[in-house]
Amino acid sequence: MDRYRPPLIAAAVLLAALAGFVDALAYLDLGGFFASFMSGNTTRLGVGIATADHASARTAGALICAFICGVMIATMLSMRFARRRKPVVMLAVAVLLGLAALVTGFTDRRFPLMLLAVAMGAENGVFSRDGEVSIGLTYMTGSLVRIGQKLTAALTGGGPAFGWFPYLVLWLGFASGVVLGGRAQQTIGDNALWVAAGAAGVLALLLALLTHGDTAVSHHEPAL
Repeated sequence: MDRYRPPLIAAAVLLAALAGFVDALAYLDLGGFFASFMSGNTTRLGVGIATADHASARTAGALICAFICGVMIATMLSMRFARRRKPVVMLAVAVLLGLAALVTGFTDRRFPLMLLAVAMGAENGVFSRDGEVSIGLTYMTGSLVRIGQKLTAALTGGGPAFGWFPYLVLWLGFASGVVLGGRAQQTIGDNALWVAAGAAGVLALLLALLTHGDTAVSHHEPAL
């Protein structure tokens, strides 16, 4: 991550904040399920199976499948639009979030939330290298691990003194998004989904501007 240009690191932090925002909306609206945190949903799936809570197990399983579908969509778009994949994938995220906002109130509550999981799966395809995620935007465990590793390297003289800082900022971005999403859900309810969709559209435009003129394809990008 520290090898990316500063504007792209800033964009990654904003995307992490969007993921936190959406995750908070899903968590509050689904009673403890997530749109981006699939480890949490996997725990809910396992506990649901163990305790015969079939409804919870079905919801968790459906969210996991929806997330995987989002990853597949982003991967296919990245293959088709290799040189412009960042804005194209982010535009797909914006469309998915807009669809979720549009159908809310007209369908079962779980359907728009499945769309949120698809969108969050797709968002992970914005920063990729050789078909692999190079910056995890919707899950922060890896960033926390990297903070610990980079801090250890800094303290022992085995790495840069502030190599851990970009990962901390990424985590703070996600956490801030969660706070904003929770407040938005409490104050404007379902309209918070339109805020998420609009923010995703703005980020797609930002990525288009930041990558304008870039000629490198995915295998030239540095890994996280």
